[in-house]
Amino acid sequence: MNTLPPPDPLLLPARDPCARDLVLDYADMHALVADLVLPGGASMYVMSTMETSRELIRHAYYRYEFATVAVTHSLFALEHVLAERLATNEPLHALIERATEAGLVTAGLADELDRGRLLRDKLTQGAESSAALSPMCAVAMVRAVFDAVSLLLRPPSGSEAPDPRSEGGLAQLWEEHRHAPFPDGFCGVDFDGVDLVLLDADVAGLVLRELKGGLDDRGIAHLWGCIADLDKIVPLINEAYCASYFTKLRTMAHVTAAPYTPAAT
Repeated sequence: MNTLPPPDPLLLPARDPCARDLVLDYADMHALVADLVLPGGASMYVMSTMETSRELIRHAYYRYEFATVAVTHSLFALEHVLAERLATNEPLHALIERATEAGLVTAGLADELDRGRLLRDKLTQGAESSAALSPMCAVAMVRAVFDAVSLLLRPPSGSEAPDPRSEGGLAQLWEEHRHAPFPDGFCGVDFDGVDLVLLDADVAGLVLRELKGGLDDRGIAHLWGCIADLDKIVPLINEAYCASYFTKLRTMAHVTAAPYTPAAT
């Protein structure tokens, strides 16, 4: 039985009393998380998880417990990236140890990551509450995750990245895009007259046709029109995950168009 009173639609969120000595107002929370920059080359899942962790800290102004939740949520991204880089599915503490032994993260960074892991375990066991961390402490622990993920996403020394212009490269880009969720809150949104959902669907259809046998002249013309729209709208998107999603869509469109680009003379 739900005993909570119905929400007041006119009630605006108020600062959590526990955050009264943290900053003067909500705008100051932006500076607190300004250096938590999303790493390049991350999958959509990792980007979304890390951005959510950052925003939870920002919104700890209204709900102090969000700071602790931000740390535990960021560990989803860390565990995912570690498992992919090390090609093994083990508990997080074992993954951190393996990454340290392999020289992928420093011992100091590993200690900070393990602090977050221990906090998560204590929360699971009921030995700690979700008000365990201040936003300032949470920033330091989430920053460690951001730093570790950036290091782990670097290609191994001496290796060469696959050429995205190859057929296999396009197939890989398509698989990554196919599993990426469309940005929340952007259904029905358009930028400068370009509907994001329709543009996404158009590019996806053209990529599939290319993978299944190639584009005809009409398809090629349509693709170049989509690329022009992507070039126009990507700089206008000011939300990190959505911008990353459509930047990668633009890359995939350009790779699809590469075989039909006249050679320079």
